[in-house]
Amino acid sequence: MRIWQQFVDSAYYFSYNKIKKNTQRALLGFFIMEEIMLDSFDKGWFVLQTYSGYENKVKETLLQRAQTYNMLDNILRVEIPTQTVNVEKNGKVKEVEENRFPGYVLVEMVMTDEAWFVVRNTPNVTGFVGSHGNRSKPTPLLEEEIRSILISMGQTVDVIDTNIKPGDVVQIIDGAFAGQEGRVVEIENNKVKLMINMFGTETQAELELYQIAEL
Repeated sequence: MRIWQQFVDSAYYFSYNKIKKNTQRALLGFFIMEEIMLDSFDKGWFVLQTYSGYENKVKETLLQRAQTYNMLDNILRVEIPTQTVNVEKNGKVKEVEENRFPGYVLVEMVMTDEAWFVVRNTPNVTGFVGSHGNRSKPTPLLEEEIRSILISMGQTVDVIDTNIKPGDVVQIIDGAFAGQEGRVVEIENNKVKLMINMFGTETQAELELYQIAEL
């Protein structure tokens, strides 16, 4: 009887440890796959369409929802593009801030299913620009597009990682010289100095790094 009990105990111990090891391996695999999946999600700036006049309310509510739903690692920044304009009232001219794109809000986020749900279901949000419906993921703004908007708002931007170096000939893709080529003279703090051929004469121009592209 004791031998049988020892056999049962040994079998139970062996099965328990085998299950324990398999469970540990499964959990390890799950966490590794979760990291891989998170890295594969799109991170970028997306455009939300809202009811006109509710842009500030959407920004406030969305930031609150990001905290409530523990989405601060996914919903990173919310911006409303504005511009300063002169308005005349009662014979006086004063500067006021107005929305550059009424009915739209910009959000920087990691586009997971959960983050999409939290953002999309924010009150007064009607949808993502660039989404084809049926819960499809929207297309983020191009890097040069969001940089242009943020810089015009006086917002800080990350240093652009580029392989362009002095001496390279590049294509100008934005601004008054768009469509022309130029030779890089100097690159510093996201600004680039180029030599551009103007009417047969080389002229130096200073542009933002996002305004040029490699040939």
